[in-house]
Amino acid sequence: AFFASKVKYESKHCDGKGFQRQGSSAFDRVYTANQNCGHSYPTFLAVLWCAGLLCSQAPAAFAGLMYLFVRQKYFVGYLGERTQSTPGYLFGKRIILFLFLMSVAGILNYYLIFFFGSDFEMYIKTMTSAISPLLLIP
Repeated sequence: AFFASKVKYESKHCDGKGFQRQGSSAFDRVYTANQNCGHSYPTFLAVLWCAGLLCSQAPAAFAGLMYLFVRQKYFVGYLGERTQSTPGYLFGKRIILFLFLMSVAGILNYYLIFFFGSDFEMYIKTMTSAISPLLLIP
């Protein structure tokens, strides 16, 4: 809602009609940042749900909240100079990688149980719970 309201605000303050604003770099930045965030959310939701269902819910939820804050930082950084959005983008990639690795660990654990009868669920949950606070390091 915050992103959409920013696009609406910039749209009203630019000359022209519709979303085709010629020469408005402020509107272009806001609109592009909104599109970038909108395109990344399906991937985020997929890995978030997989990590939460297949591995551990608490670290996945923590990483999900961190990702939402990082996307906010990316969006606000994109409104300034484009180089200000780079830390938010890189931090977001790291969180997505963490969620993806959690999903892979959950899938591997399922197959270990299925084929060998070995359950490493407690080890995986302990590891993800220990590693998730490291996401706070920039």
